[in-house]
Amino acid sequence: MPNILLTGSSRGIGAAIAEALTARGDVRLIGHGTTSGIAADFADPTAPQALWNAALDALDGRIDVLINNAGVFEAAPLDQPHAAWVATWERTMRINLTASAELCRLAVRHWQEARRGGRIVNIASRAAYRGDSPAHWHYAASKAGMVAMTKTIARAYARENVLAFAICPGFTMTGMAEDYLESRGGDKLLADIPLGRVADPAEIADAARYLALEAPASMTGAVIDINGASYVR
Repeated sequence: MPNILLTGSSRGIGAAIAEALTARGDVRLIGHGTTSGIAADFADPTAPQALWNAALDALDGRIDVLINNAGVFEAAPLDQPHAAWVATWERTMRINLTASAELCRLAVRHWQEARRGGRIVNIASRAAYRGDSPAHWHYAASKAGMVAMTKTIARAYARENVLAFAICPGFTMTGMAEDYLESRGGDKLLADIPLGRVADPAEIADAARYLALEAPASMTGAVIDINGASYVR
């Protein structure tokens, strides 16, 4: 029975992933969030290590799958005071990228020390490739970093059976996406999605479940786009 650590599990895509995994009945899941699972504020540099240790304790010392989903999407308008813009950039990088990198490192070292493989699934974004709004340079950069990190892990540790995958959703109907759609003019943005709608969190969850548990090893390094053909590579 695989032991799974899922970050950002309390709402949105993370809650949908948790539901998809636990519905199977053959996994042990530890979630992370303020309202469910183990609480950890990734703005605090000590939080990723503390979360990992707590999850290990709860899962009897073994984690087989890490799913990095936690993240923030906060505007940083170019005309705001410079110190405020930099602070938002650094907060976003700490939460979206650095915390994920720390957990990936802890996972890889855990599997190396135990001489067994494991899987990492990183929830990135279409913004990693397409970019984002003028107020979200930092968000796009953090997600591009996550994709590059995923590919690096896949190439570096495949021979040790450490597999890494990324998912790049476009707009997904979470509270975060709803706020953004409203702020940017929903109808205009929807017109840019050939499918004519944003993704449902369950669609992202299905892909995450597959990568975490079923995808063949030869898929390691793959990045899965789920964006209604609003960006194709």
